[in-house]
Amino acid sequence: MELKVLKINGTESGDVVNLPDEIFGIEPNTHLIYQAVRTYLSNRRQGTHKSKERSEVRGGGRKPYRQKGTGNARRGTSRSPIMVGGGTIFGPRPHRYYLDIPKKAARLARKSALSLKAKENEITIVEDFSFDKPRTKDMFEVIKSLKLDSTKTLLLVSEKNEALYKSGRNLPKLNVLISDQAATYDLLNNKMLLIQKSAVEKLCKPLLS
Repeated sequence: MELKVLKINGTESGDVVNLPDEIFGIEPNTHLIYQAVRTYLSNRRQGTHKSKERSEVRGGGRKPYRQKGTGNARRGTSRSPIMVGGGTIFGPRPHRYYLDIPKKAARLARKSALSLKAKENEITIVEDFSFDKPRTKDMFEVIKSLKLDSTKTLLLVSEKNEALYKSGRNLPKLNVLISDQAATYDLLNNKMLLIQKSAVEKLCKPLLS
């Protein structure tokens, strides 16, 4: 698969990038994509949710009313789960949401996500660029020139670049990641993949091994 490399002003640079068919041209495995996304989202959860049960709520030490003669059900405490102010029945408790997925399955899920993007023509290759210092306006001008200012976009770069990251973090429709650190969820959670030319090799290398 060949894609033309664009300049940051939106015009063609004359260069062409070959995207390997074994990554960008396979039949997507949607079930593995589902598993990879589910694993990613589950492992992001802190699992610190907690509600107080009847032994943990304050008060309720005295019997609220006498045992007989009131017409009400007998109560030993006002902090019973069925009373107002009482504890929660079967409330959430802290626990881990950790899931795991085999490496081969995770690799195939990423390939499937990239193939889906290629099939939908949602991949753009741009020449390498950077800024001397972080400036959101400069990043917006680049995105606007590429006609992606109204599209949720993931910019993949070859290495850590503070100027690019800080220039893009205030743009609500732009995310910046190092290409080999983008998870399947990141690839699918953005409408367009904007890949710098030097980042293509780093994106493909771990998927070809």
